[in-house]
Amino acid sequence: MPTIAYLANLFPSAVEPYVLDEICELRRRGVTVVPSSARKVKPGLDKTPEPFADDTLYIQPLQIRVLLHAVWLCVEKLPALGGFFGHALFHGVESPGRRFRALLHTVLGVYYAALLQSRHVDHIHVHHGYFGSWIAMVAARVLDVSFSMTLHGSDLLLDAAFLDLKLRQCSFCVTVSEFNRRHILLHHPDLAAEKILVRRLGVEVPVSKRISATGHRSVFSILTVGRLHPVKDHSFLLEACWLLKCRGLRFVCRIAGEGPERQSLEGMIRDFDLHADVRLLGQLSRDQLEAEYDQADLVVLTSRSEGIPVVLMEAIARGRPVLAPAITGIPELVVNGETGFLYRAGSLDDFMARVTFVMNSQSALGSLLETAQEHVFKYFNRQTNLARVCDLFTPYLNARTVRVSGTPSEIAAATYENPVLQ
Repeated sequence: MPTIAYLANLFPSAVEPYVLDEICELRRRGVTVVPSSARKVKPGLDKTPEPFADDTLYIQPLQIRVLLHAVWLCVEKLPALGGFFGHALFHGVESPGRRFRALLHTVLGVYYAALLQSRHVDHIHVHHGYFGSWIAMVAARVLDVSFSMTLHGSDLLLDAAFLDLKLRQCSFCVTVSEFNRRHILLHHPDLAAEKILVRRLGVEVPVSKRISATGHRSVFSILTVGRLHPVKDHSFLLEACWLLKCRGLRFVCRIAGEGPERQSLEGMIRDFDLHADVRLLGQLSRDQLEAEYDQADLVVLTSRSEGIPVVLMEAIARGRPVLAPAITGIPELVVNGETGFLYRAGSLDDFMARVTFVMNSQSALGSLLETAQEHVFKYFNRQTNLARVCDLFTPYLNARTVRVSGTPSEIAAATYENPVLQ
């Protein structure tokens, strides 16, 4: 039976349900999956991921016994790891700080290999291209197996540390939008195009919530869902809320999520006197988030970088109009005026114009909301897209089973010939 080590930066995590979905689907297909997390996480608000906490292999905190074994492995495999150390020190345009972290992550990669050594894994897959992808790449080299990775948005567009090496070393790379695929091939023209595969995320389309428009309410309700991080640009949203208030419009803006920007945002709320208009909800459970969708008249996103946000898919599937910046892969989901609304990134004037349009047109949005739901059901269906992701692994592992003695590059070459991957 094939075995995949599946690494995420944080697992189990309620904010990344697609990782859990893929692990469960692979197991359903008979693949042995070793869930792995770079760090140990606090128990989440959702009950579903909790059983996986005991089943997950945690890299941190480090265990002395495993660390000593990793040091021995590092010495034994030094000829194979020399290229990684050399790349971290001398290649690319990364800062000294990033280079030092890459060296540390190389050690963590050997440590991860030590954790996996008795599991006899055939392949390592890592979600996101952050430091976990370097760890997975190193572990795969130590264990003499192949690895692949999934790229979303910021891990490709904003924080692509040593991505050139990771893309060359991986047997295939999954990404969530056509925009991302074009970006990768444009900036890494030497890569084989068939190595970069688009597999979108998806959501359930709840038939019971196929409603048209919310109708006019006395107070217009705006919802945004996302980590309180600078890349989500909640400060832009608070500026817009201040302008709405200055214009005398009645609204409430609810921000679901937690993160390092909370204190700064609380300061802006005080400075703009938005206590009665803006509410920071913190991290919500799935049931709580469902209730927030039901109350929302408009779901907005103000991020500076994204893949294709699941939150927009969820909002559309529940019959909510959405507004987001016209960046990256978002227009593949939100077609302006047809499945939602887009604004020029960074333009408060354009954002305000779209918000006020939705405010004044709620009762006329029924047709747009139905079209948007059909679009999500067709192209962002969870079950369909989940199956397409997991289809990538079965023929790949079968190819490895046939060619046990092959190198990772030879196995990858055999995999590309498989018509499923093509």
